[in-house]
Amino acid sequence: MEGRASLSHRLGLALILLIQITIIPIVGFSLTYLIEIDRENFGISIRTELFQWILISGLTYGIICLAMALIIGGYRPSPVVERGGWIATVGLSRRKYDPELIDRAKMAAYSSPYGKMSRLVAKRIKNDQSELFAVHGGLQLLAVPSQVLLISIPLIIMEGIPEDLIRKDSAFELGMIGYMIGLWVSFRVQPVISLQFIEFAAMFRKILWRITKISWILPVIILWACARIILQFSLTSLGIDISQWHDVQLEGMILNFVAPEAEVPQTAIIDFLVAISVLPMAAFTTISVLGGSNGLSQWMKDKEDNLENLSQQSLPEPKGYENARVQKEEKNKHIEGSYDTSNINKKDDEEERMIDVPFNLFD
Repeated sequence: MEGRASLSHRLGLALILLIQITIIPIVGFSLTYLIEIDRENFGISIRTELFQWILISGLTYGIICLAMALIIGGYRPSPVVERGGWIATVGLSRRKYDPELIDRAKMAAYSSPYGKMSRLVAKRIKNDQSELFAVHGGLQLLAVPSQVLLISIPLIIMEGIPEDLIRKDSAFELGMIGYMIGLWVSFRVQPVISLQFIEFAAMFRKILWRITKISWILPVIILWACARIILQFSLTSLGIDISQWHDVQLEGMILNFVAPEAEVPQTAIIDFLVAISVLPMAAFTTISVLGGSNGLSQWMKDKEDNLENLSQQSLPEPKGYENARVQKEEKNKHIEGSYDTSNINKKDDEEERMIDVPFNLFD
């Protein structure tokens, strides 16, 4: 496809995506629970009993956040669109390669958050593909306000709504509903914000790259740590009892099947809220940059770009007209070559003599 970045850049983005949904949550949980500091004896110990929970919860949250980024972001690669959408691609519909379904899939992919972000990335790297990682880092920074908002929404709902208006012990479920609505809105607002501030964010990312070589992952780790500290402080200050939500964690259910004797931290729900607030936006940004770097199909590009290309390129002359013009020129040359011009010269001389005769009569 036109505008495709180099293979090394695309592999680098795929590696970043893999690290974001696997390594980052595991590292975040390890920094929180794995190292225990004994301040009285000035010692450090490793809580090995939490190894299983850290590994399983990190992978579980990563897969959940990746699924939310793909579904809510409207991820539809070109091969899926050309088959008529996801339903036809996975074989749940017999209308595979149906023109109507293909047109609908193209319109849905074009107007989706994934499509808008991919077009933005493709425009930025059109002239200079070395800007790819700068654009990615800039978009990661622009996603921070949305991530902070996603952390705040469940807290505001759980503590802001009076208890007499909701059923008992249902504040957490109501907060998750508000979170899903906020995530849906954030995915659709993010392309608009990125379009306005991507240039400044990319410039700031270049400065950050000169300071540290891990700038593509450092903002996510810093945001994770800050979000967890703020969230735990807010829950403690508001007096919210999180013990009632200890049994609703998905990784705890999986852990019961894999390792029933494994220990689960009492504050694991805080890490769950941090993970679903930070990781979906980070994964969605990387997926969009990866899609834009892979090149865009003609139907995915902006209509203004297509009009510009038509105005810059002249339409080729039809082959039939060209052949007819060549034959006509050859015929004219043949007629001119075979026509005797001596008769024309002779006729001109006779006309000159006829004009001179009347004047000679008076000599």
